[in-house]
Amino acid sequence: MLPRAFARKTQFIRMSDRMAQMASHISNGVRAPASESDNRSSGHALRDLPKSNVFTSNLPADAAFPNPQASHSAPRAKLGPRQVRDALYTFVRPEPTKEPELLAVSPRAMRDLGLRPGEEETQEFKEAVAGNKIITWDENTGEGIYPWAQCYGGYQFGQWAGQLGDGRAISLFEVANPDTGVRYELQLKGAGRTPYSRFADGKAVLRSSLREFVVSEALNALRIPTTRALALTFAPHARVQRERVEPGAIVARFAQTWIRFGTFDLLRARGDRKLIRQLATYVAENVYGGWDKLPRKLPAGDIKEVAMSATSGVEKGEVQGEGKEAENRFTRLYREIARRNAVTVAAWQAYGFMNGVLNTDNTSILGLSIDFGPFAFMDNFDPSYTPNHDDHMLRYNYANQPSIIWWNLVRLGEAFAELIGAGPRVDDGAFVEQGVNSGWKNELIERAEHLIHATGDEYKAVFMAEYKRLMAARLGLKELKEKDFDELLSEWLDTLEAHELDFNQSFRKLSGIAMEDLQSEESRKDVAARFFHREGVAGGEGVARERIAKWLDRWRARVTEDWGKTGAADRQSAMKQANPKVTQALSHAFSMKASECANASHPDTSSSRSHGSWMS
Repeated sequence: MLPRAFARKTQFIRMSDRMAQMASHISNGVRAPASESDNRSSGHALRDLPKSNVFTSNLPADAAFPNPQASHSAPRAKLGPRQVRDALYTFVRPEPTKEPELLAVSPRAMRDLGLRPGEEETQEFKEAVAGNKIITWDENTGEGIYPWAQCYGGYQFGQWAGQLGDGRAISLFEVANPDTGVRYELQLKGAGRTPYSRFADGKAVLRSSLREFVVSEALNALRIPTTRALALTFAPHARVQRERVEPGAIVARFAQTWIRFGTFDLLRARGDRKLIRQLATYVAENVYGGWDKLPRKLPAGDIKEVAMSATSGVEKGEVQGEGKEAENRFTRLYREIARRNAVTVAAWQAYGFMNGVLNTDNTSILGLSIDFGPFAFMDNFDPSYTPNHDDHMLRYNYANQPSIIWWNLVRLGEAFAELIGAGPRVDDGAFVEQGVNSGWKNELIERAEHLIHATGDEYKAVFMAEYKRLMAARLGLKELKEKDFDELLSEWLDTLEAHELDFNQSFRKLSGIAMEDLQSEESRKDVAARFFHREGVAGGEGVARERIAKWLDRWRARVTEDWGKTGAADRQSAMKQANPKVTQALSHAFSMKASECANASHPDTSSSRSHGSWMS
């Protein structure tokens, strides 16, 4: 046990409960968006929820352990690191955790999965999320659903890294909410070594596990597409070696899919065109819900005007357009993946969220925020900031995130290129079996390059439309007109950067300003001070007051134009929903507590750590 780490354990758990509630209900007096399962049934036991293994039933397993029985009968030590080919996963069970302690659950995650209140108190739930019980597998009969770890690769910091995979994450099963019908894949992070652990131990430290637990639920509450966190379990006997020895933990997390761009990257690197096609088909049919759910070809016109008018309903075999414009179903899939990621990165930029490690293995095929390492929310507005202290070239800084996601999409496009470029020949028997022949290779290349480039224009247009929509709401406008982008939004961001003002807090403070406080130049200069730090303001107080006052005058006029003179209460309510006051507090408080817990087990380490230390 680690008595020093948990001398105030009761206080810590109380805090975990409070923070889970904050993640579930944004602390601004307004409830977070309703869960899909709200106002439905009271929930179910974990054992009673409908479960499946669609992923492992439809895709090839590691030949070394081709079925659950082969893996289950093998010594756990033999399931360690090695190269895995011609497969997308390996059957592997979690390593047991001695005397695990459930620290926290997310009430909203419980509801979204369809779990009943109080289910977390049952012994079976605790054992399942600690990896100590496989509730879907009968060891006596060898029947049921068996856990697995995914195989994928990735480009890390722009360089090909080879095979990566789930080195410390093990998926237990897929579970469907009976009320909503939404299917999720439940996974344990920190559950032990797998064939994809490389030189690592398969464990997760408490510090990083706390951070992932809270940011997953915070992003969901902010309406940002994300993977989710169900439970956080402390592993009291784990001694996890990182820069120092730290306490271990397991996060039970879930998502509609854990497939990444890197899953396709590895298949392309290995020249496995058959499996690329099989996986792409799986993604369309089982992740996106069917080929007919993908976007049809956009109508002619300015991409900025037509990008958001995409509709669906195209049959699987239909090809839209001719020549190099011919879009088959794989082109539609690629476009939808790009559109989903555009919407997500727009939300990151709008709320100042930085992933920190946007490698292709950390980019979701469904456009989810995924795999939280050195993430952060923006403090003082600095577009060049990255929370990753190893990112010396600032590749993954805040300003670069939209272009990096597109860079990742181009890598994905390279994996899809043959399927996209085939156009109407994509189902020809000779092409399916042997690939393109020299007679039409140039046609395929031209079409693939053209359509991938066109998808880039669509990605940019969807990103800008969503970013403008979100920032209009944050500024209290009903729409962001063309002139507003430069005169209001860009000037506001330039002001925050020049005077080193807090990004999210500034929008929150803007939400509470009454129009009557902005009637004169003097009053506007007085209001400007509300945005300053207690320690002062960079660039000089007088300069800052004058610049902010001028901006507030323009902002007052636009807000009045949209809301009129009688809509102040509605405008402030809408702004507070768009500008929650705990955007940063959620991440910071959990990170600080994690650091305190880790430090408590090391009396020679100071518990007062810098912002940079506990954000890493």
